[in-house]
Amino acid sequence: MMRILIIEDDKQASAYLAKGLKEVGHMADQASDGEEGLEMASAGSYDVLVVDRMLPKRDGLSVVQSLRKAGNQTPVLILSALGQVDDRVTGLRAGGDDYLPKPFAFTELLARIEALGRRPKAGGEVETVYRVADLELDRLAHRCTRAGKDIPLQPREFRLLEYLMQHAGQVVTRTMLLENVWEYHFDPQTNVIDVHISRLRSKIDKDFDTPLLHTVRGAGYTIRNGAGRDSAG
Repeated sequence: MMRILIIEDDKQASAYLAKGLKEVGHMADQASDGEEGLEMASAGSYDVLVVDRMLPKRDGLSVVQSLRKAGNQTPVLILSALGQVDDRVTGLRAGGDDYLPKPFAFTELLARIEALGRRPKAGGEVETVYRVADLELDRLAHRCTRAGKDIPLQPREFRLLEYLMQHAGQVVTRTMLLENVWEYHFDPQTNVIDVHISRLRSKIDKDFDTPLLHTVRGAGYTIRNGAGRDSAG
């Protein structure tokens, strides 16, 4: 779960983004102009800032520049209807970490936000071991264990489990898996996700009393300790 600040003067667009982010398990605050956004970003502890470039009172690039001058290194995703190369370069040079032209797909925005959230914070360490209950995934050793028992995984199974454990407790949609695990390198109408989920479940859950990998009907998949409502094993 990440805490995200949306600085966007279009109230309908801001509400849509906040709703989508909350539905996948993140926290989202909203600011409707540049001055309010700068104040909230400076006072709050956020994992990612989503900043519209054209804002009332203070434009988005000015907000980002002020934060950087103050030593605030929170990752920033700039949103803008200005999508030419020069526009993107200007945004990145102002201190933005990523730049997404409008209109955009929410799944792409979510993927970019989560990519920014995975970056190590200044002076921090990269997380190399993920744990959910007695399941452990060591990214450096490329090793998976449950209750101390080694679980051999194929490379794609490892990446799939890694992504699920990065988002432990959240619902991961099929689109998110397509974008982040397979990168759309196959026909999305095939059942490749279902096949890999089934194989992964047989390895990490089959010989254990408590299932960790759950299918959430109509939504996607989640990995967590204990079954949730509307989930099926």
